[in-house]
Amino acid sequence: MDDKPQETGGGKPQETGGGRPQETGGGNETRGRAGHGRRVRWRSAAAGCAVLGGVLVLLPWGHRADGPPEPALGARARAAVAGGVPASLPDLEVLVEERERLLKERPKDAESWAVLGAALVEQGRRLADPARYSRAERALRTSLKVRPRGNAGALRALAALANARGDHSAALGWGERALKLEPKRWTTYPPLIEAYAGLGDGEAAGRMLDRLKALRSGPAVMARAAAVYRDKGWREDAAAQLADAVAASGEPAERASYLERAGQLAWERGDREDALRHFQEAVRVDPDQRAAQAGQGRALASLGRNAEALSAYRTALARRPLPEYALELGELYESLGLRQAARVHYDLLRSLVRKAAAHGADGNLVLGRFEADHGDPRAAVRRLRTAWERRPSTAVADALGWALHRSGRSGEALEFAVRATEGTHGGGVRSALYAFHRGMIELELGRGGSPLPERSRELGGGPARRHLREALSINPYFSPLRVPEAKAALERLGEPPVEDGPPDWS
Repeated sequence: MDDKPQETGGGKPQETGGGRPQETGGGNETRGRAGHGRRVRWRSAAAGCAVLGGVLVLLPWGHRADGPPEPALGARARAAVAGGVPASLPDLEVLVEERERLLKERPKDAESWAVLGAALVEQGRRLADPARYSRAERALRTSLKVRPRGNAGALRALAALANARGDHSAALGWGERALKLEPKRWTTYPPLIEAYAGLGDGEAAGRMLDRLKALRSGPAVMARAAAVYRDKGWREDAAAQLADAVAASGEPAERASYLERAGQLAWERGDREDALRHFQEAVRVDPDQRAAQAGQGRALASLGRNAEALSAYRTALARRPLPEYALELGELYESLGLRQAARVHYDLLRSLVRKAAAHGADGNLVLGRFEADHGDPRAAVRRLRTAWERRPSTAVADALGWALHRSGRSGEALEFAVRATEGTHGGGVRSALYAFHRGMIELELGRGGSPLPERSRELGGGPARRHLREALSINPYFSPLRVPEAKAALERLGEPPVEDGPPDWS
């Protein structure tokens, strides 16, 4: 679980001369067939092993060394999990099975319990299977019970587990305990960065990123930096970091993960063709990259390729049943006039949130968003106030403001909408949805509490018009349901009035 001395570069093998891993004892080998045979056997064995914290040698995707593949796959997944790098689902499955077998023989092996727990957290994320979070928690608490002191690996994995469940306060607590034990270990910092971001503390997340970058470089750090930059509104910097991460990545699962994030950035800026290319490449590289498959659905719908979009969404949801995907697919069905199909997926969303809650995952944000637009806005306010108390992030501020507006409390809503959209209040993310929400709230208020048309044109038209236009400028395709609303509202507002010129004193 613990990564020892640092790897070079981005976690790639240390090479010499012609790019081959450095071999030992080559000076005494005889040339010819015997020497060639030894080198082949050496490479086959080395490709099946990954030494944590040292030189990591990885086989090309699809290649298998002689002999049983499980040790190589397990070692590869273990190296990835320990190094904060996305691992493939087959590798993770082998690692979990491998550790479970080992722990039957050595139940007091604290490190193996920690490795098992970390692998289960990653599986839970990739599969959207909250039951694995409960298994992970049992494994990690067993690790701490076996080794209550100095067990930084288990503490880091518990921080990752809490982040996955949406409990960023708990993640911060676990992460800080790990930091006290191992302040110089770079893998301590990513869970802390994610926790601070989830709590809406962008400054602290930035400080943690600076400390991480002082200890480590490479694709995993680039991807983490991209997330921080995106939250600050630095989209160009975020995109550059992800492009570098893709170029420097090793295993297909890692590369696909960074491609998916690059696609998401492209989508957020309204470049649907570029987003689709990134998502398609991510799925080609790793067919288990379901986030990219959902991204394909998003981009294809914006291009009017609705049959393909529905198929992509359905596949992503079947293999990775996230409530967010059910909400997006339901809204796509609703935009197409297929209300019964939409209701089926809205019911599925509720079921998935209940299932996640049974395993400690917080679904208040996505359920609050759903209730605000498609259910009971007052229930949405209650849920989102609870979410705000636990994690006062930009995303929760936006959702709570919108729920307050939808429940008839636009005066209260504006405060949260401002927090979500202005960098001085922490809302650095350039989000079309957030700008749309603020514009509609301002439209309702009319800056004087009066609805359209006259009073809103006079007092609220300017701010509302500005933010609705901003939403469509950031991403003209951000929602199949909300884009038509934004365009209709702008049409009602009309053009801004022409200011009177100076008086004619002649």
